[in-house]
Amino acid sequence: MSVFTQAPQHEQVVFCNDPGTGLRAIVAIYSTALGPSLGGTRFYPYADEAAALADVLELSKAMAYKAACAGLALGGGKAVIIGDPTKDKSEALLRAYGRFVDSLSGRYYTACDVGTYVADMDVVAQECRFTTGRSPEYGGAGDSSVLTAFGVFEGMRAAAEAAWGEPTLRDRRVAVAGVGKVGRHLVAHLLEDGASVVVADVNDAAVAAVVERHPEVTATEPERLLDERMDVYSPCALGHALTDDIVSRLSARIVCGGANNQLAHPGIEAELERRGILYAPDYVVNAGGVIQVADEIHGYDAARARAKAAGIFTTTAEILSAAAADGVPPSIAADRLAEARMSAAAAGRPIRLPERDDQGGAER
Repeated sequence: MSVFTQAPQHEQVVFCNDPGTGLRAIVAIYSTALGPSLGGTRFYPYADEAAALADVLELSKAMAYKAACAGLALGGGKAVIIGDPTKDKSEALLRAYGRFVDSLSGRYYTACDVGTYVADMDVVAQECRFTTGRSPEYGGAGDSSVLTAFGVFEGMRAAAEAAWGEPTLRDRRVAVAGVGKVGRHLVAHLLEDGASVVVADVNDAAVAAVVERHPEVTATEPERLLDERMDVYSPCALGHALTDDIVSRLSARIVCGGANNQLAHPGIEAELERRGILYAPDYVVNAGGVIQVADEIHGYDAARARAKAAGIFTTTAEILSAAAADGVPPSIAADRLAEARMSAAAAGRPIRLPERDDQGGAER
């Protein structure tokens, strides 16, 4: 299958091969209707090039929708580097990657993702003007997972209000699947709000670190997490977390997590709806990270970025309200909003969400 068939709506897909450093990378730009595309760089040992291409195409589309729903003047893109970051990452490779991104002349801004970190972005930036997610020493915001987790928490509060009438997780039990970059910060927010938390991760060290920091957290094996009593299921690891099998076993009333592309295939959103499970769309609630790195482009202001990320509560609430009013799953309502904003930008007409009243009530 050709890349044109696989990516009929993408504006640009660019491949890089640098034999000297071993760099094999793909950048996918889904849309620049709202502005330059922005998305992280995923460094991952894909089974083959086809898997890498499929991932970068899916992730870049999600980034475009994420930026649109977050109200950012940015489009969506993503990059993948094929390889094992623990073995293949080097300064020379990252610098070669920086030159590759820089050659796109600002159509794509890169940042951290799975397998890449703030220190890596500092290296990339030595060769690339279009790098965000940098360390504070270089004018960056540092770890973007901090605001990602905060945004997921705000989205979860909005989902709790829709499900139970109050925007709090107090006395609710939340199962967090994955306590890496985002999940570990989310756990802290949940405990502070009065929730009880059970966690699981394939990385035993990540679980141990969370339990050491928060002894009140319950830990279990990943394969046993779904057997736990829970009110909220929060996928915070890799994508496609919501498979047919997992959805059929879920006892949670709400699904809200930091992982990207949680729906394993089209139709899963309808099954969640059928089972009475409220799904907070992943690219809406996990937009805090992109809000943070986007703010760097203009000179990072922590208070401004956090205030923008706090708006994820309102956006999530309005999408859930629109979904209920239109009789569609929340993921469909979110898609409609994102597509409307991108289309309006192309036509020069702004699209705004309906306002909520001062008490955070329903749409007017």
